[in-house]
Amino acid sequence: MANTLPDDTTRFRCTHCGNLTRFTVVRTTRVQEFWHLDMAGEAVVEEREVLSEDVERIQCRWCSAKDGVELVARPQFGGPASEGPGDGGV
Repeated sequence: MANTLPDDTTRFRCTHCGNLTRFTVVRTTRVQEFWHLDMAGEAVVEEREVLSEDVERIQCRWCSAKDGVELVARPQFGGPASEGPGDGGV
């Protein structure tokens, strides 16, 4: 279902159990980084640019569904405000 990552207006939702918060995401990312090393050799990444990204799998951590994760709007954009059964009102 979902093969892209959420943005500022969307988030994941499992169509099987309603989960909105726990997912395993397997992705391959190719980046270009600028590293600044101090004299002791400790590195700090000061710039990071994603050159390419491939989302291989998104799996629900509640019910283990691999085929039911979709992108939905965040609550402030009209999406669901709580999770499925047993969410405790979160």
